[in-house]
Amino acid sequence: MSTDLRLAGVTKRFGAVTAVDALDLTVPAGSFFALLGASGCGKTTTLRMVAGLEEPSAGRILLGDDDITGLRAYRRPVNTVFQSYALFPHLDVHENIAFGLRRRRQRDVRAQVERMLALVQLEGYGRRRPGELSGGQQQRVALARALVNNPRVLLLDEPLGALDLTLRRRMQIELKRIHTEVGMTFVHVTHDQEEAMTMADTVAVMNAGRIEQLGPPAQLYDLPATPFVATFLGQSNLLAGEQAGTVGDDVAVTAYGQRFTVPALRSRAAGTSVFLGVRPEKLHLALSADAVPEAHQRLTGVVTDSSYVGVSSQYLVRTGWGTELSAFAASTGEHRQVPLGAQVVAHWDPRHAFLLDRPPGEGDRTGAADVSLGVSA
Repeated sequence: MSTDLRLAGVTKRFGAVTAVDALDLTVPAGSFFALLGASGCGKTTTLRMVAGLEEPSAGRILLGDDDITGLRAYRRPVNTVFQSYALFPHLDVHENIAFGLRRRRQRDVRAQVERMLALVQLEGYGRRRPGELSGGQQQRVALARALVNNPRVLLLDEPLGALDLTLRRRMQIELKRIHTEVGMTFVHVTHDQEEAMTMADTVAVMNAGRIEQLGPPAQLYDLPATPFVATFLGQSNLLAGEQAGTVGDDVAVTAYGQRFTVPALRSRAAGTSVFLGVRPEKLHLALSADAVPEAHQRLTGVVTDSSYVGVSSQYLVRTGWGTELSAFAASTGEHRQVPLGAQVVAHWDPRHAFLLDRPPGEGDRTGAADVSLGVSA
């Protein structure tokens, strides 16, 4: 039975520490949903409460109309896949997958196990022991063991964290394929922004026990709602400034003695103190002001660092107020490397900028309004 997973006012306290704070959340049935956040944000605690491994301090957890808050873990129609795989080393692959079926005295165990082996593309591996498998193969067995029980919700707790980068990316594709084939609700906890954006239909970015923003990955990346989301989900250059009224369909911003504009539809700011945000790939470098499109907005600076990372060249540009902007130039074969020490004009299309509220006390870290350079999660 397909039903939404709902958390209503769910709170979890550990002594004086509030790990999850009055969380309201709906995970649509059949979706691939990601809880994304740094260590300690409350995402794993939330997953454990859904699984029945932690008891909420307050609030309710519902599957459709069924309140499962008080049910023990083994009574809940959910299964969890952990980063550690948690396979039984003394049982072969077939018996690891069959374990839950045998405990419930299910019929046609062999047929169900074979169907799961086919789903995770491990046909012929049934008689191998976990120690004879690679990390990726063990993770597939763990998935099959969870899926064979036909849960209404599959919980994924950092399931790819132990894998190397190449294998992790391959497993991301495999997880999406499996989700499409089985059609059940997946709730995936991760601190890896790329992993969440690659696989999930919807991403909830958590911070300090609360959800800062929720939506499709492209929407969160293109139009973040808070400085935290802007710098956790990718990188952002955040220019501290003040709102200065409206100009037609744009919001005017003053910063560093200059005037900029942002489309009103791309503003999430309610107050006067703001951050004007520009993603590094939307920030372009020109060696001459004559090369800057007329509609673009600009700042001048000096290139202090450059790195070639295959898909792009990445630059740091020190501005006149002493801090640095980040700019990415795609490796298309048409880009000319900008030398260190070059005087450049950093410019962007205002349609690609966004405006956020600036928390009190932020933006004055070097004696002047600062650019906050986001760090990838």
